[in-house]
Amino acid sequence: MTDPSTRPTADPSATASATAVPPADEHARVEAAAAKPTAQASPIRTWLAALSEGGATRNIGLIVALVILCIVGLVTADTFATTGNVRTILTNASVIGVVTVGMTFVIIGGGIDLSVGSIVGLASVWCTTVATQSYGPFVMVLCALLVGLIVGLINGALIAYGRLVPFIVTLGMLIGARGLAQQIANLQTQVVTQQSFNRIADGSLLGVPYLVWLLLGTFAIGWVVLNLTTFGRRTVAVGGNPEAARLAGIDIRLHTALLYGVSGLCCGLAAVMLTAQTASGSSTNGQNYELDAIAAVIIGGTLLTGGRGTLVGTFLGVLVFTLITNLFILNNLSTPVQNLAKGLIIIGAVLLQRRRAETST
Repeated sequence: MTDPSTRPTADPSATASATAVPPADEHARVEAAAAKPTAQASPIRTWLAALSEGGATRNIGLIVALVILCIVGLVTADTFATTGNVRTILTNASVIGVVTVGMTFVIIGGGIDLSVGSIVGLASVWCTTVATQSYGPFVMVLCALLVGLIVGLINGALIAYGRLVPFIVTLGMLIGARGLAQQIANLQTQVVTQQSFNRIADGSLLGVPYLVWLLLGTFAIGWVVLNLTTFGRRTVAVGGNPEAARLAGIDIRLHTALLYGVSGLCCGLAAVMLTAQTASGSSTNGQNYELDAIAAVIIGGTLLTGGRGTLVGTFLGVLVFTLITNLFILNNLSTPVQNLAKGLIIIGAVLLQRRRAETST
C-alpha cells in the first residue's frame, strides 16, 4: 500500500491553467459567434429605441403639449396670439428659465435646491443698495452674480462636506436668505437709479429682447457643459451611482459643492434680469421660484432621483409651464386655482416618472 504522503500532487499552476483556458472547440464557437453579424433589427424599431434612450420621445410629447396649449389659447383668449402677449410669455420664461438651468444640474447630480427663489431675492436686494449702485451697472451685475455664487457654494459645502441632507440645508437657506434680504432692504423696495442697468430688460437685438437672448445663451452654455465636457459626465455619474463615481476617482464632495455653486450663479443672473425688468430690488423677488423651477425640470424629464436629464427637455418644460400660467391669467383664473393646477402638474409628472421607471425595469 502506498503511503498517502508520498502520492504525487497535481501542479497548482497547471490546474489553474487548465481551468482558465476553455476547450479549443468552445473557443472556436465563441469566435465564430462574435464574427457572425447580429440579427437584423427593424430600422424603425432601432430608431425608436435610440430616440427613447436619448429622451427625444418625451421631448416630442412636450412639443405636442405646446401645440395643444397654443390651440387652447387661440380658442379661449383673443389676445393670446398678439405680439405683446408672445413677448410677455418669452420674457416671463427667461427669468425662471435661467434658474432651471442650475436646478437641472443639481437634480441630475442627485440633489435638490429649495433656496433658489430666496437667492434671487437676496441678490436683487444686494445689487440695488445705494452703495452698490454708486459704482455703476457693471458692479451691480457683478455683485448679483457673486452673491448667488457664494450662497450656492455655502449650500454645497454644507451638503458635501457637512454631510447634511440637501432638503434640510436648502430649506434653511430659503428662510435665512429671505430674512437677510428683508434685513438689508429694511422691508422696502429699492429703486434702480442706473438707467443703463434697466436697458438689460428694455433693449432688444434683431427684434428679440435681451432677456430672451440671455435665456438662450444660458441654455446653450449649459447644454455644452452637460453633454460635451467632463464636468457634465461627472454630474451624471455622481447622480446615477455616487459610490461607483467615487471608485472611478471622482471627488464627489467637491463636485457636489460646485453643482450648487452653478445653481447659485444662475440665480444671480436671474436676479439681474428680474431687477432690470422691475427696475427695483425687493426681498419678495423670486418668491415660489423653487416650485416653478422644480416643476419645469420634472416636466422636462429629469429624474428626481438623479442620474438622468436633459436641458432640452427642461427648456420645453419651462415653455409649457409658462404657457399654462399665461393661459390661466388670460382666462382670469384666480391665484389659488393656478397654484392648485401647478401642484397637480408636479404630482402627475412625478407619478408618470415612477411609472416609466417601473415599466423600464
